[in-house]
Amino acid sequence: MLSNAPLLNDLARGPAGASGHWVQTQDGLRLRLGVWRNGAKGTVLIFPGRTEYVEKYGGAAAALAEAGYTSLAIDWRGQGLSDRLLPDRLIGHVHRFSDYQRDVQTLMIAAKTLDLPKPYFMMAHSMGGCIGLRSLAQELAVQAVSFSAPMWGILFHPPAKRALAWGLSSLLHPFKLAEMRAPGTSVGSNLQEVLFQENQLSCDPQMFEMMQDQLQEIPDFALGGPSLRWLNEALREMLSLHRHRAPNYPALCFLGDLETIVDPRRIQQRMANWPGACLKVISQAKHEFMMERPEIRMEFYRETIAHFDRHHPSA
Repeated sequence: MLSNAPLLNDLARGPAGASGHWVQTQDGLRLRLGVWRNGAKGTVLIFPGRTEYVEKYGGAAAALAEAGYTSLAIDWRGQGLSDRLLPDRLIGHVHRFSDYQRDVQTLMIAAKTLDLPKPYFMMAHSMGGCIGLRSLAQELAVQAVSFSAPMWGILFHPPAKRALAWGLSSLLHPFKLAEMRAPGTSVGSNLQEVLFQENQLSCDPQMFEMMQDQLQEIPDFALGGPSLRWLNEALREMLSLHRHRAPNYPALCFLGDLETIVDPRRIQQRMANWPGACLKVISQAKHEFMMERPEIRMEFYRETIAHFDRHHPSA
């Protein structure tokens, strides 16, 4: 069942044809979807990263619209305007990482209900790349995929924190204490707490300011650090995926040489063992390709659209 939901298209800087929709998952959560119905060539399923929300992808939808593609984006459970899972709405939480696949199933049902144009493609950023890789392993009905800095491993600073993260999150996993915010992570949105010069996301001051403005305009978008349970579930999922063979889909992946959030080695290993896949390492780029300097954004969109076009059934 679909119902109307807010989508602030002016804030998103998205193309015309925007609409928001509430949907319900099989386990009873209310999620928000955003649609930019702009082209009949197909629909790009946008899998956002942790802490993100539909409006952040208005620029991506605009680039895809120019190429003739409709876009469908999701607020994952526990973030954006979708249902939060803890009394403290600023803690990023999930009970099981596999629960995100329920969100993907709900997204696919909504795409059919809304009669969005086929075929489908996937564009996945950061945590969305982890969720997306699992979806591909489960034979998601898409033609091709483009990854932006996928979360197939997490960097810890200093590296010794990795053992502590595994140990503490595993120890507390079965208990209520696992709902605590992971030590050392932000109480509120990290984006609102750091200066541009310190940020790990983008080298573009205007895009950094735009992200801050969106959170200031809609405080309910904000999300802080993850719970210990989310951390443990994420670590387990990334390790499981690392051991899984590459799925049989045409894949393109972007990685910045200034990446400090996800683990570049895991990305390089995965892409090196993915037949026919292409890894593009971009100079002077941080974590968020769709929020980077104009020339990097345009390269990401140009290459992604060309990749989708090459693998379109009509090609």
